[in-house]
Amino acid sequence: MSKFIAKPVRKLLCKLKIPGDKSISHRSIMLGSLANGITEIRGFLQGEDSLATLKAFQKMGVNIKQDSDKIIIQGVGLHGLKQPNSPLDLGNSGTSMRLMSGILAAQSFDSELIGDISLSKRPMSRVIDPLTDMGAVIESNDGKLPLKIKGSHPLKGINYNLPVASAQVKSCILLAGLYAQGETCVSQPKTTRDHTERMLKGLGYSVRVMNNKICLSGDGGLRAAKIQVPSDISSAAFFMVAACIAPQSDIILKDININPTRTGVIDILQLMGAKLTLINEREISGELLADIRVQSSQLRGIHIPVELVPLAIDEFPAIFIAASCAQGETILTGAKELRVKESDRIQVMADGLDILGIENEVSEDGIKIQGGIFQKPSNIIESHHDHRISMSFAVASLRCEYTIEINGVDNVKTSFPNFVELANFAGMNIVEV
Repeated sequence: MSKFIAKPVRKLLCKLKIPGDKSISHRSIMLGSLANGITEIRGFLQGEDSLATLKAFQKMGVNIKQDSDKIIIQGVGLHGLKQPNSPLDLGNSGTSMRLMSGILAAQSFDSELIGDISLSKRPMSRVIDPLTDMGAVIESNDGKLPLKIKGSHPLKGINYNLPVASAQVKSCILLAGLYAQGETCVSQPKTTRDHTERMLKGLGYSVRVMNNKICLSGDGGLRAAKIQVPSDISSAAFFMVAACIAPQSDIILKDININPTRTGVIDILQLMGAKLTLINEREISGELLADIRVQSSQLRGIHIPVELVPLAIDEFPAIFIAASCAQGETILTGAKELRVKESDRIQVMADGLDILGIENEVSEDGIKIQGGIFQKPSNIIESHHDHRISMSFAVASLRCEYTIEINGVDNVKTSFPNFVELANFAGMNIVEV
């Protein structure tokens, strides 16, 4: 088990190129494999999660060649996948698991999906139930992994109301809908990231979006295309917060994805008083990009607007660090989804903040954080092998007066394989041992 040893520094001055967006990298492999023709992907995230998706489709007979962050896929069409000769191991990737369940539920062959210890604890009933309504036959371990998906069961379109806003569940149902007879519609209680809808449209598939209802019919095909993956805003969030809380900072983050369903972290930090501006806004491959400049900021506590919660769901561990350095109280509600991520991110972050002497109060669906000064009752943080917890507390070192240790950082490479390298280039002092 590896750990970070993070020492305090005061200054961050740099321009950074963050690795490719993980959500878009996953979807580019999946939809490129199901398209007709050759799809070329540039900027692909070479993290373990997205590589798990790539390897899974290779095992199903798709010719995928990789040269660094450039990927060439010879698509097999919607019905060209072949039965893998062993279970598909998706490691730590919940996105791979949930989205691929929708695709595999419609195939003519049986398949089995497995993952690591962390993924095996995460709830899969949220995709099993709607897929079963569509006609899929799926065996599970009481709603958890492994999933055994039976082939040759025709799917029918459904109208599904998401009980909880989830881009993964929405995308799973829409991907199954590509194969279903009739129309499939998903209604979501709040806006969630829309990368699946955007990429389907970019590959020539008809998708109808009416406010928070998304519909498609299972009678189309996907055309191969060139896809440019922008830099991941979820990974950039750690450096946004770092620049806000560092005593002396002025950084520029290049080519960041500013898809409006993902910019909750920007909105929240700006509400807190962050000196954060967007530069050079543009559109590439159907996604919005910008460079982001962030400077040292005097943050203030806020009551986070509930409508921003699903737009920043992956960034809250980093936002909790910003709240800890803000003046006054920050209150988060409506974020129960955080409890079923790679860890219970509300409780694990609260435990770490306790260790650093930050007053907080946990609720069922959120947390109340009183901004203060990082004390030293202890300096050892347990990340529970959650990559976003590990990186968030590494960022906290910028406001500590002492070295902190973060245990269980192995999974950082699932989403941000060069985090330590970039953090140290920016001016931080992190050693992985």
